Amino acid sequence: MPEQTHDLFEIMATTRSMRRLKPDPVPDQLIRKILEAGVSAPSGGNMQRWRFLVVKDPAIKQTVGAYYKRAWDEVVAPRYGAGEPAPGTTRERFKRMLDAAQHLADHIHEAPVWVVPCLEGPNPTRTTGSSIYPAVQNMLLAARALGLGATLTTLYLNFEKEVEASLGLPADVHSYALLPIGYPMGRFGPVRRVPLDAVVYEDRWGQPYRDK
Repeated sequence: MPEQTHDLFEIMATTRSMRRLKPDPVPDQLIRKILEAGVSAPSGGNMQRWRFLVVKDPAIKQTVGAYYKRAWDEVVAPRYGAGEPAPGTTRERFKRMLDAAQHLADHIHEAPVWVVPCLEGPNPTRTTGSSIYPAVQNMLLAARALGLGATLTTLYLNFEKEVEASLGLPADVHSYALLPIGYPMGRFGPVRRVPLDAVVYEDRWGQPYRDK
């Protein structure tokens, strides 16, 4: 039975990147709920230039999945393999994360549904991303609330032109992420992060934050 919850803080604290997904179909009404959560997010000037491509076609997923796996095998896996564990984690946990990422690279085309968040407009920048990533996070949290696994990945952008052509995107529309969605093989959270004291300052950079 999917681990559903409606407690917002529990959702945020347990929304891990779920990279091992079952191929079982996901009901359309649940995907609709996730998309509705996405369009509930803010966007710059409330212009809502976002567009969301829902991908279920096995042939398209196979084609894009091959580019994704190539990006992982040739670019990302070697970099992670030669690096140090992520902050706040052990080498063993880091290895488990890499194993899960390898699984996703090998099986991303088997995830029953992909959501590809896009924005209209040329030349993506950090500021344009601020009009789509709140929607992405809303969708990830909604998936968790519904007991569905998902993750935000941008590895395919190593082959951006090829992938966006495979997805049939117009020249003035760009993708900002790929969210594979499905029922998770594992369990949710809790997420593991570095302590606040290591990343939060007060008034000036480097000055400790002192909560009362």
